[in-house]
Amino acid sequence: MAEQAFDPDRLTGALTRETVKKNVAAIHISGKLTLLQRKLSNVLLLNAYDTLTSARSHTIDARTLAMMVGYNSNDMDSLRASLRALAETVAEWDMLDEQGHQEWGVSSLLSFAKLKNGVCEYAYSPALAQKLHDPKIYALINVKIQRNFTSGHGLALYENCYRFVRTGSTGWWSLDIFRKLMGVDGSAYYETFKHLNAKIIKPAVAEVNKSSDIIIEPEIRKMGRAVSEIRFRIKENPQMAMFQIDDGEGLRNLAVYKALRAQGIADRLARQWITEHGQDYVQEKLDYVAGQGEVKSRAGYLRAAITGDYAGSGAPKPAPLDPSTEAKLAEARAARAREQAAEDAAFDARATERRLRAEQIDVVEALVSRRNPTQRDADKRLFLSQLDSDLDREHFRQHGWRSALNASAIIAFWQEREPEAFAG
Repeated sequence: MAEQAFDPDRLTGALTRETVKKNVAAIHISGKLTLLQRKLSNVLLLNAYDTLTSARSHTIDARTLAMMVGYNSNDMDSLRASLRALAETVAEWDMLDEQGHQEWGVSSLLSFAKLKNGVCEYAYSPALAQKLHDPKIYALINVKIQRNFTSGHGLALYENCYRFVRTGSTGWWSLDIFRKLMGVDGSAYYETFKHLNAKIIKPAVAEVNKSSDIIIEPEIRKMGRAVSEIRFRIKENPQMAMFQIDDGEGLRNLAVYKALRAQGIADRLARQWITEHGQDYVQEKLDYVAGQGEVKSRAGYLRAAITGDYAGSGAPKPAPLDPSTEAKLAEARAARAREQAAEDAAFDARATERRLRAEQIDVVEALVSRRNPTQRDADKRLFLSQLDSDLDREHFRQHGWRSALNASAIIAFWQEREPEAFAG
């Protein structure tokens, strides 16, 4: 299908968000999806998320759906085929519940889907909807970034790696598990690691590193002479992070943000709620909580109203708590507040560091612009000779002096040569 131009002004409601919460179980059960099917499953989940467990079905404009996954909006045959495949694909999860008990389950990815009068209606089975909506275990899949991917294996690897970005590694996966995650289990061809590496791992890693907000590097472990396990080292892709800084100032100017802060909601959480749920949804919950009279912890009740989608007279009311339970909850809230404050401080520190580096890279470009072509070539050769990693060298060849992966080394290189340019 031909690529369809993306028009964000056509999006409304949940579709205006950039990220969808995708439960870990769902990420691990959708390996056999094609690229289009995987993109569709993420957009459908984004569209349905707010009412995932309360609505029996969900609707989305078919042309908007096609636009969001980047394909020709007139090609309904391909859209029908992909929706049919989602309904025929079996989803399987195997995970621990809140009590630590193992839970296994199976369901089709969509219980039904239909296209009528330009509208796509679809639904999830109740059991799968609960898993998809679970707020405790999820990864944020960026639906804008997913548009950059051109292979299903690349997007599958991104989804399975992204949730580990904070820990820096996926941990070791057996090759059997990895083949399942990539949707190539059952293929005799990919039983051979040489083929798996050449056709799946290397191209997928290259696409993740080129197209997404993370950089990954595979490592293997052998049993005897045969490769038995694989893991991926993960870090943020500074090429995107450095030059796409969002300091949240736009959100902080909104009335709904100020109302959240007045209720004692931390800066980072307030911005997260607005980004994930939209202004109207958050304002609706603020109005709901304001109409509930005296509440011991307004911030806590507001959190419950937002995550639980409280609305109207039938919504849950906070039950009275005994002093001991209230004290434990207060202690837990204080611990969460400290953790949130630490996260806010770390976030602000990273943003400040990114701004400083971006300013210093601007200085570097100004210095480079004054050099003649012969000097520029000599500068590049000298800098390349100082890099130890093949990944760092390749990144510099692609991005030159704006290679954010090498930003620290670039700045140090030019500070040593032109220290006065960085003074003040």
